[in-house]
Amino acid sequence: MKPDQSRPRPRPVWLRRLGQGAARVADRVSRPLIERFAASLQLRVVASTLIASTILVLIFSFVVAGSVTSGLLDERQDTAVDETGNAAERAAEQLGTYSSSSDTALATTLQQIANELAEDPAYAPYIMLRTADGDVTKTHPIAGDVRSSDDLQAAVADRKVASQYADLDVEGDGDFLPYLVVGSYIDVGIGYEIYAFYPLESQQDAISLLRTNLALAGVALVLLLGVIAALVTRLVVTPVREAARTSQRLAAGLLHERMEVRGSDDLARLAGSFNLMAENLQSQIRRLEEMSMMQRRFTSDVSHELRTPLATIRMAADLLYDNRDDFDPVTKRSIELLQHEIDRFEDLLQELLEISRFDSGFASLEVDAVDVGRIAEDVVTGLSRLAGECGVEVTVEKPPRRVIAEVDPRRVQRILRNLVSNAIEHAEGRPVEIRVAESDTAVAVAVRDHGVGLKPGHADRVFDRFWRADPSRNRKTGGTGLGLAISLEDAKLHSGTLKAAGEPGKGTLFVLTLPLQAGNRVITSPIPLRFEEPKEAPHATQD
Repeated sequence: MKPDQSRPRPRPVWLRRLGQGAARVADRVSRPLIERFAASLQLRVVASTLIASTILVLIFSFVVAGSVTSGLLDERQDTAVDETGNAAERAAEQLGTYSSSSDTALATTLQQIANELAEDPAYAPYIMLRTADGDVTKTHPIAGDVRSSDDLQAAVADRKVASQYADLDVEGDGDFLPYLVVGSYIDVGIGYEIYAFYPLESQQDAISLLRTNLALAGVALVLLLGVIAALVTRLVVTPVREAARTSQRLAAGLLHERMEVRGSDDLARLAGSFNLMAENLQSQIRRLEEMSMMQRRFTSDVSHELRTPLATIRMAADLLYDNRDDFDPVTKRSIELLQHEIDRFEDLLQELLEISRFDSGFASLEVDAVDVGRIAEDVVTGLSRLAGECGVEVTVEKPPRRVIAEVDPRRVQRILRNLVSNAIEHAEGRPVEIRVAESDTAVAVAVRDHGVGLKPGHADRVFDRFWRADPSRNRKTGGTGLGLAISLEDAKLHSGTLKAAGEPGKGTLFVLTLPLQAGNRVITSPIPLRFEEPKEAPHATQD
């Protein structure tokens, strides 16, 4: 069986590798140029100006060169036709006496006429006479193989004056030069044809000089336009670049940076407006910083000042609460409500103090190598009573071996306690799942409930201070609206992340990710922030 000859043969391996290598080299060489071109406004303007000016100069050069060339050749052709007509009349005067082409003296006369016309500067330097029966007489030094074309001879035989352009080797030295060949019919009894060869070297030199001058002038004009575009663009781009650098420094916190104002033109007014904006921005930032500092100081001072009277109230309330059975039912209920509200008040003060520590930058970590899975189980155990009151089953899924991480146990426990208690309150009686996972660099804890979920846009606001998705909801615990905000700050203090996701009717998912080693940062989380189908937990802690 013969192989299929129509199937294209695969290219050699070395050829494919060579092509791939060339493509990679071209990519490495062109990429910096493309990036530079995309990043520089001045370069784009100059390049656009050069391209547009080059196109215009080329068009102009072609039009001018074509017009001048056509004019020179048309003028030479008109002159040559007139001269050839005069030469034909002069030859007719001498050939009118011959009545037969077989006359032996005709050849001598033809040669004499051709030589006289060629020597006369009023006519073409090269003349060829031809009789009706094909005898040809040439002036020296027309080479033997030089003759007029068949088309030209046919036009002249039709009693017309015709012309054509051709490259001919008249001298016979192998050097072909441009000529204008003009033919005319001489009607004096015997049909004669006269052909005049006009060299076009001077016209060709003039055209070449014109094209050279146009090319040089075009290149100079394009370069001049490029330089002008670069200078003009630089005048505009330099203040813009200065404004960009100044704005970057302002964004970096250097609020004293200003642009230099030069002159009184539009760019100077732009610089002045930019400086005025920077001054207003600086004053507003300073005002906000002062207000923020006053607010933090007020919060911290009030929290500290309230602790002393609260301690006294706590002592009295504890005394009443311990002896509540000695009072009537109404007073007993009032004492229980008082005790509950004092507990909420203490929690609020504690959270306000913690927030003030974060704001002032005094919060610090007390790192220890602990089992994060064990912390999650302890949190679930501590919230078992709340889970029982809400009718929520809480499960913990963790790896078989311990997940050891260098974290602050108190802060991690607080984060998980806030997340789990929040999930229990919003679970609507459905299960709450806690999952612990680790990677080579991080540990993650996911808390998932199947309750009311979050509305679109609320996932980014759940960590705002004093924000609640539904303030009208009945709650089992006295939340302050600061728990998730403090949890986020605790996660950031560990160089970790705390993210939330939720959908109405599907529940809410919180994922806490912390580095395994203190001082490292979290790059990716072992648990993705997406909803998954619930699994049967291998380790149940609370129901």
